[in-house]
Amino acid sequence: MKFVTMLSSLFLASTMASAVGSLVSVTAIAVKEYTLDETLAAIRMVESGDDPSAVGDGGRAIGCYQVWESYWKDAVEFSGLGGNYRDCYKRDYADRVVREYMKRYCTEKRLGRKPTWEDIARMHNGGPRAVWATGKKKENLDRYVAKVKAQLEK
Repeated sequence: MKFVTMLSSLFLASTMASAVGSLVSVTAIAVKEYTLDETLAAIRMVESGDDPSAVGDGGRAIGCYQVWESYWKDAVEFSGLGGNYRDCYKRDYADRVVREYMKRYCTEKRLGRKPTWEDIARMHNGGPRAVWATGKKKENLDRYVAKVKAQLEK
């Protein structure tokens, strides 16, 4: 009986490994990673239609990335970028702010794996712990990520 059980287990393991191998192959083909520049361009489109003069969230978010002052402070304090919050109306400056924010939070060391475009989108919209969000916040972030993905796929 033990021998039959062992053979059944080996067959099942072999079948599962084959199926998983196929799934991994299909997944690897279907998933595309985007560059940071592509990801940031998509985020700008979702946030503001790439409008550097945009104001949102009741006046609390500004520029093409819709940067909040707390986000800006995080990026500037970490990087020493300088400037002032209203400089986020300038696309080049806002771009540097977002990149510095990501250098602080969206790192392989912090995540325990290589960051993806999706991690960047989640953190931009939901803050430094967004990749671990649950419940309603995760649902909102999933919708945001879908919008960024749609822009990336255009």
